Amino acid sequence: MTADLRFAPATGIGSLPGGDAREAARTATGSFEDFPFLPELPARGPGADMIGRTAGRLVELYARVEPSGWRIGDRPGRDTKRARSWLGEDLDALEEFTQGYEGQLKVQAVGPWTLAATLELRNGEVALSDPGACRDLAASLAEGLRLHLEEVRRRIPGAQIVLQLDEPSLIGALRGQVKSASGYRTHRAVDRQVVEAGLRDVVGVHAGGPVVVHSCAPDVPFALLRRAGAAAVSFDFSLLTERDDDVIGEAVEGGTRLFAGVVPGTDTALSDPAGSVMGVRTLWRRLGLHPGLLAEAVTVTPSCGLAGASPEYARRALAHCAQAARSLADNPE
Repeated sequence: MTADLRFAPATGIGSLPGGDAREAARTATGSFEDFPFLPELPARGPGADMIGRTAGRLVELYARVEPSGWRIGDRPGRDTKRARSWLGEDLDALEEFTQGYEGQLKVQAVGPWTLAATLELRNGEVALSDPGACRDLAASLAEGLRLHLEEVRRRIPGAQIVLQLDEPSLIGALRGQVKSASGYRTHRAVDRQVVEAGLRDVVGVHAGGPVVVHSCAPDVPFALLRRAGAAAVSFDFSLLTERDDDVIGEAVEGGTRLFAGVVPGTDTALSDPAGSVMGVRTLWRRLGLHPGLLAEAVTVTPSCGLAGASPEYARRALAHCAQAARSLADNPE
């Protein structure tokens, strides 16, 4: 991805409260005229959650809901059909509200390592326990995403599609913190080069288009994600510490863009928009980066998805992101 790639100044993460696809599409497109996103509505139940939604896009692999979670099965069942039906409903709604739209549009899916750390094999252990299963899962995901991106292009031909891979369990996979089915032990840490290669294979499915990797966990591995081909990294800004400064500075100077999650994802009193991005300005000064780069390098987002927020707060939070981004552009210092 070229270093001069520019993203629009603000967008959402993905999930919204409620279960009305048309209302969610209206909110996602109305809040960000130049960077709408495909909403996810997990409140509808299994198949609308992030794991089930992505499992429904897999090719030649199927998943069903068990009491312990999502498990890979032999054939598509009602859970797969429900996931695909809801995704179709969401795409119909988004298509309705993006007639004639030209510009960036973000779609989201769970990344290969969070999927492997969550989807169970037939023996009840997660796919992360089996390197061969991890490879099969990543290949199935890549093909499913390729088909999904093709469909979005057909429906919204003027869109410049941005693919976001959600990887909240990536750090756990790297550190050997993913628990076994018994809960008494953890699965072995996955080698960093294997993690990087798996991510690169999935990132590569969006040939010619930018991929953002999102994680709202601490200690996001910026350098690894950059090497895997991510054009941008999306993260919860409140979890940064000064020990992250060097890797963030290197990432920005290497052309990686930052999706800074500065607006809380659950109901709270919001500060003024300028106050919400004060920490971003402080980071920039600490890194010694040119203030003029700020608006080009940073996209303002909520800290994580908004599924746990009230509908009214979710609308305010998204509007606040857009206002905070304008503040950053107008007054970078």
